[in-house]
Amino acid sequence: MSGKDRDKLARFSARSSVEVLLNTPAQLSLPLYLPDDETFASFWPGENTSLLAALQGALSQQHGSYLYFWSREGGGRSHLLHAACAELSARGEAVGYVPLDKRTWFVPEVLEGMENLALVCIDNIECIAGDPEWEMAIFDLYNRILEIGKTRLLITGDRPPRQLNLGLPDLASRLDWGQIYRLQPLSDDDKLQAMQLRAGLRGFELPEDVGRFLLKRLDREMRTLFDTLDRLDRASISAQRKLTIPFVKEALEL
Repeated sequence: MSGKDRDKLARFSARSSVEVLLNTPAQLSLPLYLPDDETFASFWPGENTSLLAALQGALSQQHGSYLYFWSREGGGRSHLLHAACAELSARGEAVGYVPLDKRTWFVPEVLEGMENLALVCIDNIECIAGDPEWEMAIFDLYNRILEIGKTRLLITGDRPPRQLNLGLPDLASRLDWGQIYRLQPLSDDDKLQAMQLRAGLRGFELPEDVGRFLLKRLDREMRTLFDTLDRLDRASISAQRKLTIPFVKEALEL
């Protein structure tokens, strides 16, 4: 194994998440870990150029704003929130990311004081539908952000706001304000481009025939495809072989 490949394999082993410290006036100091490879540069837009332009516009302005976008699970919404956090964090601004699918790890009081951050990202809001404590906490945060007018608020769900089956009508109404986008699913050609983009950022080449083979043989959810690419990259480094269909079949036991 060459020294370059050893260094690359070591980066795989040592790869960790980007840590952002979230400090709120409620004296909650939470370590926020973001995947270091989920940035705007690593996101293949497909038919989502309008959404990306809206996100970049919201992040570039100095006053507060609100944007909601939705997609099925695995559609890339968390990636975009991670990218937004990474961009503002790199500028030295305080950000908050609240993944509501993991809400059992924290309590609604975590939202207290977030109206003073530069960016608040609330992911998977559908997960708290019917939970009165969480619904009221998000409603109150929304109102505080609206009143102060300095925080960019990004919220994602798996459906449009009015279809979330929220128990608090006023929250459903608030979420329906502002800019609302559907995160459009990628076509197979777009998924191939997304995989090739990821491979290029990882420092290896994904031939088109190999990419199309993976699309035919694997679950087409992007997280599965990306995880498989990472696995193949490690295998190719270890075996000192290029990515070919025969090698992929052997490495993945297909």
